[in-house]
Amino acid sequence: MPEELINKVKPLMEDEAMSELKVSKASKALTNVRVWIVAMLTYFETLKIVNPMRETARVMTEKLNVVMAALKVKEDELQEINDKLDYLNSQLNESVSEATRLGDELDGCQKQLYRAQKMIVGLQGEKERWTETVAKLGIQQQMINGDCLIGSGMLVYSGPFIMQYREALEDLWRNKTKEVGVKFTEGITMKQLLGSDVTARMWNVNGLPGDNLSVENGIIMFGSRRWPLMIDPQTQANKFIKNMGRSENDCLSVYKLSDKTLIKNLEIAIPLGRWVLIENIGEYIDPALEPILLKNLTKQGTSYYLKLGDKSVQWNEDFKFFLTTTLPNPHYSPETSVKVSILNFAITPSGLEEQMLNNFV
Repeated sequence: MPEELINKVKPLMEDEAMSELKVSKASKALTNVRVWIVAMLTYFETLKIVNPMRETARVMTEKLNVVMAALKVKEDELQEINDKLDYLNSQLNESVSEATRLGDELDGCQKQLYRAQKMIVGLQGEKERWTETVAKLGIQQQMINGDCLIGSGMLVYSGPFIMQYREALEDLWRNKTKEVGVKFTEGITMKQLLGSDVTARMWNVNGLPGDNLSVENGIIMFGSRRWPLMIDPQTQANKFIKNMGRSENDCLSVYKLSDKTLIKNLEIAIPLGRWVLIENIGEYIDPALEPILLKNLTKQGTSYYLKLGDKSVQWNEDFKFFLTTTLPNPHYSPETSVKVSILNFAITPSGLEEQMLNNFV
């Protein structure tokens, strides 16, 4: 509605004749017209207030949209920065962890370096000893054939003799070896080549005398391929074997040739890997023991078996067989001598003197 029309109608509506009371008395239809005109005038006045506000709201909305668009751009930029910050933080954490790990490794390396330096300083004094050892080993390598020849010869042939004859036999071996041009360590003995101080001490603890004869007998007893037959009138070897059997989980069984159940007991002892000592052997050995003395083994599958009597028993490598005799000077046939290692444990005056000196020391 034009404002000119409103300005014309508005004074008319303020006339007393157009008051609501007089118009309602004059005509009901005119009353409705008056109500409509008043509403239009009110609507016009209201629009005069609202339209500027609407325009202002529209302008502000446009400005808001521009600001929101700028805000969206800034928020996207902020998110990008936050993502980059998160990535940098993760990289920082990884770098810190790597730095910690490298620090630990550096610390470990420094400790190892320190220990290595101490070891090098400590081992510098060993250089001369190592040099001497290498030189000795080089010499021993050249002498090993001759040393083994003398040692094995004594291991096989010296058992029946007393100490004086063994020393003479050893000298003979050395002289003959030198004659044929085989190099050997000067003054080499079977005890030096095959013996061990630790093993000899263990034997002494179990009752073996500490004289050279007894120690050599121990070397032959446990180093020879043939089972030992010990000439033991003073029963020193007998006591030693029994003590050794007790120290080895009580694995020793003691019998005599006269035992009627000897073969059956051997059939049980061999598969179990027990030690067997047969006491009081005479000058004659029962032929039933020959398969054990000769180790007549047959292989069946992955195991070895021994024919003993009319039975075949499984062979156990832990089985050991010892024979002793109290005869001071027995005479064994050559056939018996090649089946066993005869060891002379008889005490001579010189041997007794050496034992007493060892015990005193």
